[in-house]
Amino acid sequence: MAKAERTKRRGRVEPGTKAQSRTAGKREVQPHAASKENIEQIEGRHPVLEALKSGRELNKILMAEGVEGGSANEILARAKERGVVVQRVPKAKLDTISVTRNHQGVLAYLAAKDYVDLEVILEAADRSPRPGLIVVLDEIEDPHNLGSILRTADGAGAHGVIIPKRRAVPLTAVVAKASAGAIEHVPVARVTNISQTLEGLKKAGYWVIGTDVGAAAMYHQVDMTGPVVLVIGNEGKGLGEVVKKRCDHLIRLPMIGHVQSLNAGVAAGILLYEAVRQRGSRS
Repeated sequence: MAKAERTKRRGRVEPGTKAQSRTAGKREVQPHAASKENIEQIEGRHPVLEALKSGRELNKILMAEGVEGGSANEILARAKERGVVVQRVPKAKLDTISVTRNHQGVLAYLAAKDYVDLEVILEAADRSPRPGLIVVLDEIEDPHNLGSILRTADGAGAHGVIIPKRRAVPLTAVVAKASAGAIEHVPVARVTNISQTLEGLKKAGYWVIGTDVGAAAMYHQVDMTGPVVLVIGNEGKGLGEVVKKRCDHLIRLPMIGHVQSLNAGVAAGILLYEAVRQRGSRS
C-alpha cells in the first residue's frame, strides 16, 4: 500500500487518494449499548428487571427455558432495547449457578467495567494527535488473552478495543486482573456484528489489517502509519472467513519453529508495537 494513499491523521485523506471515498459523508457505524461482567451476579425476576431499568451494565441474562409472561416478558423487552444478550438455559443449570437458590428462572451477570459506544472510540481517535489505532477481536475466548491485549493496547496507545457480544469472553473480573489495571484506561466497545462493524470502520477512513497464517505478506510489509484496525482471530480457529473478506490486508507472523501460530495476546502485542515502530516519534 503506497503511503500516498494513506491518511496520516484523524481519518483525513489527501484529494484523489483511494481512501478518500471512505471518509465521504457521515460515519456509518453501528451504535451499541454499553455493558460490564461476572464480578457479581443478580438473581430473581424483580432484581434483574430493576437492574435493567436503572441502567446497570449487564453482560448477559440467563433465563430458564419455559419462563414467560409478566415480568419475564418485560425483562426480555428491556434487554432487547438495551442490547443485552438473553440466553435460554435449562432450569437445572440455573440451580447449579445460583447462590441464593431463589433465582425464579432468571439470573444476570454484571460486567467488570462499562462498555462504550463505538462512536466514543472513533471520537477519541479523532481528537488524538496520533492516527487512529483500534484493535478488533474476533471471538477471543480466553479471559487472560483479553486482559493481556488490553494491557498491551494501553501501552501502545491504542484508542480502543472492539469485541463481539456473542461467542467471546466479556469484561470479567479475571480479564480485569489480567489487564493489570489497563481495563480502566482502554475503551472497549461490544458489538453485535464484527463484519458489519469493520465495514463501518472502513467507511470512516480506516484500513483493516487481519492476521492469517496463510497470508502472503509479512506483518512488517504493510503500512500502519495511517488510521488502522488490527483484527486478531480466535485462539483456535483464527479469523472467520466472513471477517477475512472484510480485511484490506491479511498478514502473517513468521513461524520458524515447530508450532504453527502464536498466542492471540502475543500476536496482538507484536502487531501493536509494529504500528508504534512504523509511526516513530508520533506514537
